[in-house]
Amino acid sequence: MKDVLSRFWMRLIEPIDVPLMGFTGLLMAIALLVLGSASPERLPAQMLNIFAALVVMRLAAQIQPQRLMHLALPMYAIGILLLVAVALFGDISKGARRWLNLGFMRIQPSELMKVAMPLMLAWYFQKREPLIRFRDYGVAALLLLVPVALIARQPDLGTAILVLAAGFYVIFFAGLPWKVLIALLLAAAAAAPLAWSHLHDYQRARVMTLFDPESDPLGKGFHIIQSTIAIGSGGFFGKGWGQGTQAQLEFIPERHTDFIFAVIGEEFGLFGNVILLGMYALLIARGLMIAANAPTLFTRLLAVSITLVFFTYAFVNMGMVSGILPVVGVPLPLVSYGGTALVTLFFGIGILMSVHKHRMLVQK
Repeated sequence: MKDVLSRFWMRLIEPIDVPLMGFTGLLMAIALLVLGSASPERLPAQMLNIFAALVVMRLAAQIQPQRLMHLALPMYAIGILLLVAVALFGDISKGARRWLNLGFMRIQPSELMKVAMPLMLAWYFQKREPLIRFRDYGVAALLLLVPVALIARQPDLGTAILVLAAGFYVIFFAGLPWKVLIALLLAAAAAAPLAWSHLHDYQRARVMTLFDPESDPLGKGFHIIQSTIAIGSGGFFGKGWGQGTQAQLEFIPERHTDFIFAVIGEEFGLFGNVILLGMYALLIARGLMIAANAPTLFTRLLAVSITLVFFTYAFVNMGMVSGILPVVGVPLPLVSYGGTALVTLFFGIGILMSVHKHRMLVQK
């Protein structure tokens, strides 16, 4: 019996990358600790979310990169179809059409594109690896902009930014010339006034509030004002677990999801924030190491994109909570409460583990 259990355990952990799992586990421990202070009634549900996410991660870690290549096109096509279905038949909640009701459950198809997008573009460039031409970057950009436009139309600017970033990282590391990148940045700057006119009123208000939150302290500026007060009042070591006045008196909005970083800053101070940043840095460094040792263009592009999406998640969330970026509704990766985003992130971690485990296989 002991031998059977031992073999089962070894088989269970075989595809798991220990350093990557270790850094992820430490972030999850921080998440549960902070959630226990910010919203303890949600701890049981988050434990179930973590269990589901771990199962998804384990399954993804077992999939060979060759099979992932075969999944790229179907996942992308299904994702586009679901986004179109959301635009036509999706449920409207808080002024946004983001969810699709299947009868037995509701799904948010934009989450699927966070993984399907880098998969699709990495597959596309792998197929053209012998000679990637300039037009290939144009096709890749089109493949990227279609789902980004559908997601932004919902409107869901936060998810649109993350999907755009995931696709951009693949295109950039596939060899996008610097001259083209600079030209695109200049074109984006020139098109900014046009883009501004197409933003929704609440999106324009968020940008304006970033520059002057005191103009509407009890309305649109409330989030930024309260979160910055919480972070600043934490000092170096913080007020202590469960002792943050802004969090415990519910001045911090969405303190268990988008603004959980403010709770960390208030209760654990600069010291706690540095520890959190260190965990993210180690996680990202491990992901980049896996990407550097990947055997094929497909696995390299996929691994680097997934890794840098973690950076984008963390940077955007911390930026908006600390008042240097507009509020766009991006959770703190692996720390914020939630199921869908957590499962998506763990699926990405599982893909990184798969790339590392199968790095010695010769892919045809």
